Amino acid sequence: MKALRIVLGDQLSRDISALDGIEAGDVVLMMEVAEETTYVGHHKQKLVLFLAAMRHFAEELRDKGHEVDYIRLTDAGNTGDFTGEVKRAVARHKPDQLVGTEPGEWRVARAMEGWDKVLDVEVEIRPDTRFFASHQRFADWARGRKSWRMEHFYREMRRETGLLMQGDEPAGGDWNYDGDNRKPWPRRKPVPHRRRFRPDDITREVIDLVADRFPDNIGGLDHFDWPVTRHEALAALRDFIETALPGFGDYQDAMKTGAPFLNHSLLSPALNLGLLSPREVCARAEQAWQDGHAPLNAVEGFIRQILGWREYVRGVYWAKMPGYAAADALDADRPLPAFYWTGKTDMACLAHVIGDTIDHAYSHHIQRLMITGNFALLAGIRPREIERWYLEVYADALEWVEMPNTLGMAVFADGGLMASKPYAASGSYISKMSDFCTGCSYDVKKKTGEGACPFNALYWAFLDRNRKHLKGNPRLAMPYRTLDGWDADRREGYAAAARHFLDGLD
Repeated sequence: MKALRIVLGDQLSRDISALDGIEAGDVVLMMEVAEETTYVGHHKQKLVLFLAAMRHFAEELRDKGHEVDYIRLTDAGNTGDFTGEVKRAVARHKPDQLVGTEPGEWRVARAMEGWDKVLDVEVEIRPDTRFFASHQRFADWARGRKSWRMEHFYREMRRETGLLMQGDEPAGGDWNYDGDNRKPWPRRKPVPHRRRFRPDDITREVIDLVADRFPDNIGGLDHFDWPVTRHEALAALRDFIETALPGFGDYQDAMKTGAPFLNHSLLSPALNLGLLSPREVCARAEQAWQDGHAPLNAVEGFIRQILGWREYVRGVYWAKMPGYAAADALDADRPLPAFYWTGKTDMACLAHVIGDTIDHAYSHHIQRLMITGNFALLAGIRPREIERWYLEVYADALEWVEMPNTLGMAVFADGGLMASKPYAASGSYISKMSDFCTGCSYDVKKKTGEGACPFNALYWAFLDRNRKHLKGNPRLAMPYRTLDGWDADRREGYAAAARHFLDGLD
């Protein structure tokens, strides 16, 4: 039976289920389509990453002897969407069967569900077996729970996989070493030199295409150095394990001016494309601990990001879509400030993080959560606007992983389904965990008045404004006791300072 096998842009794995059992005479279809490049205004480097990785993967398949029908964005007759291109491919190749792997995003899944009605061919959409937990596995775990805490799910995943387990007990006696992983970057500590990758001819061709076709999208292309092949992704994994993993635990929450990478893995783009598998990445990290190369707090913290968070947010996404996209538990209604697109703001922390995002299509998870996300939470930015921003600007942003992290963690729009409290913080947290406040136009120690750090007034105004939503949260009992101990004039002073700042944003 001749099969047309569909491989999407985030399924660049030789072991993707769509390729299981591939035989001579089968054709692999890969498609660059306008709809995928424009449904949001993706960062230029994100576009280059996906298109270059797809083109390299197609060449790898050809080198293995497979026939690949590769549709380029600029090809004459390109219909601009997956369904149109699949129709054309079926007409060209006249297969007996169409085989694909379930997509990562809900909107693509809805389109694929209609293929059997518009195509005169048998359609088989297979599960994506690259993940530790299937959709059904997560649904079984979530059934009957009022809140879905990642930590509980993570422990079950540890037991099922055996990762960092010693018999029935967690390695070292504790499940979670997060309490050891909150050190700021020491002033004189050198920053690790990280392995980056020079674009080859295929990637340079894509860079030229993106520069020409998407000139107004956010970001520059001068700093593009992401891995776009399996070989490069494995080199990036080796670099992280050898160079950065030993210090990852201690400094995973640290932030430093001019150092967007520090000890972070930089592997999420390759993982989300399929160039690396989560199993091999976790196994390599565990081996580093067993070999005495990296401490347990570092390895556990890293594996928790993949085996815990990555699997967990995928489960939340598929269990709650499509309604999850409209979540707005705190009734936030302020538009996204213009500086999110330019980095031009006097708040040094935001200027640094957004500037690095523009340059690299990257910032690490604490910068996303506690700088850009924290500001959006405190300012009451519309959840859908900040969520779309994250989807646009980061190279690793696919909706299934980005949306729950934004709506559930960064801005608490789901009302506590994922997080036990909002991740709200004043300027003191930023000062403690970074050097961003040094030389800032605002004084982080000043609470209100001329030159005061805006995060300070915004924090207390946020709590006061959302009292009806948050007062009963036991994890916010202490700040609400503080707030309730103030007189009306003091509370109004913070609220007025916050309003004055926000009204002057644009």
